[in-house]
Amino acid sequence: MSGEIDSKQFRTVLGHLPTGVCVVTGVNRAGERWGITIGSVVSVSLDPPLVGFFPGVTSRSWPEIEQGGSFCVNVLTSAQDELCWRFAKEPTDGADRFDGVVTKPSTSGMPVIAGTLAQIDCTIESVTPAGDHLFVLGRVRELTLDSAAGEAMVFYKSAVTGVVPPQPR
Repeated sequence: MSGEIDSKQFRTVLGHLPTGVCVVTGVNRAGERWGITIGSVVSVSLDPPLVGFFPGVTSRSWPEIEQGGSFCVNVLTSAQDELCWRFAKEPTDGADRFDGVVTKPSTSGMPVIAGTLAQIDCTIESVTPAGDHLFVLGRVRELTLDSAAGEAMVFYKSAVTGVVPPQPR
């Protein structure tokens, strides 16, 4: 890391900023399903509807997803920590990280993970270098929400937890 900022301090300080946890899924040219855990999904624009996220430049999963030109953001619930960690680790032995994971295709054919809180199906608009990450901008083509799925998963201080919405007054 350049400059006077210590990378350990940077991680510690930014670790106090809660982020939602998602698994971004897609299909490569060969029709194989790929997924990667992302904690940086952001709403970018309402008109047109755009979202973005930041995969690492060394990710082996992201280039496979990018091949297909589309992706689906699967918003995890606090009960899906196993999925969070499963898709956070890069594949090393060719094992399919989708083994045992129930999915169905979105309207566009992207893998939708069963039991997730929300799904955001997108086409890739652009991919821009951003330091040791890439900024992926996606145009939203379909949104679904299952508010009965549970509370959202949040990454906070190097751990996953849930967020409990306030009770109505």
